[in-house]
Amino acid sequence: MIVVGVRFKAAGKIYYFDPTGIALQNTDGVIVETARGMEYGSVVIAPRSVDASEVVQPLKPIIRKATAKDLRQVNRNKEREKKAFDICLEKIAKHKLPMKLIDVDYTFDMGKIIFFFTADGRIDFRDLVRDLASVFRTRIELRQIGLRDEAKMVGGMGCCGRPLCCATFLGDFKPVSIRMAKGQGMSLNPTKISGICGRLMCCLRYENSLYTSGELKCANCQQKGNEQQKPPIVGKRVITDEGIGTVLRVHMKDHTVKVQLESGHNVNVPWSDVAEPEHGH
Repeated sequence: MIVVGVRFKAAGKIYYFDPTGIALQNTDGVIVETARGMEYGSVVIAPRSVDASEVVQPLKPIIRKATAKDLRQVNRNKEREKKAFDICLEKIAKHKLPMKLIDVDYTFDMGKIIFFFTADGRIDFRDLVRDLASVFRTRIELRQIGLRDEAKMVGGMGCCGRPLCCATFLGDFKPVSIRMAKGQGMSLNPTKISGICGRLMCCLRYENSLYTSGELKCANCQQKGNEQQKPPIVGKRVITDEGIGTVLRVHMKDHTVKVQLESGHNVNVPWSDVAEPEHGH
C-alpha cells in the first residue's frame, strides 16, 4: 500500500497516512485528521509503497495539502500558544500547584489545547482545568511528561557542544542502560554519562552494537589470515610483544587495546597482536 510519512514536531515521531492520490514531496505542509483532531504536519517521507503489515490500521487519509490560509492559521496558533502559556502560569501560581509548565500545543482547528508539564508526583489539577476551560472555552488537556520529554521540547546543548540529539533528529527514545557505558569502557561517573535531562545519554546507543556484535573485522586481522576476531575483554590478562598485562580499555574505532603491563607501564597495541596466556601462566 502507498503511504506518506508526516511529522508534527521538528524531531517528533513519524506517522503514516494515506496520500489519497495527492502529489506530495518532502517538506510539503499537509492537513490531516488525528486522534487529537485536525492537525498541521510536514511531509518527511514522500509517498512510497510499503507492506501492509508495517502499517497500523486504520490508515487515516491526508485531507489536503496546506494552503497559504492554513499556514496563516498555524502562525496565529503559535501566537495563541504563547498567550496560553502565560495564562496557565498565572493559574498554576494561583492554585499553588507544585508543577512546572513546559509547553503548550493548540490543535490546528483549535478544538483542544494541550498543556505539558513536569512534576515530582501526581498532581490534582481538576480546579486548574476548570479555570483554564472557563478562559479558553475549548477542551483542555494537561499531560505530565518525563525529564527526557522536557529536554526534547525545551532543547539545549549537549556536553559535546552540539544541539541535543532528541531535539534535532531523534523521533523516539530508545532504552539506554548502564551496561552500554560499561561495555564501551566509559567512566561510570553519573555526571559524565548523563545528559542535561539527568538520564543516561542517548548517544550511548550509537556505537553499542559494535561492542556487542561479538566479532568485528579489522585490517590487521585480515592481513594475518583471520578475517574476524573477537576484541579482548576489559580486565582480562593478555600477552603482548611488550610483555604480560591487563586490558584497561578497548578502542573499537581503531581496533586497539590499552594494556597495563606488569611493569606498570601502559601500552596501546592492535588487538590482533594480543593473546590470552595459556593456563598455568
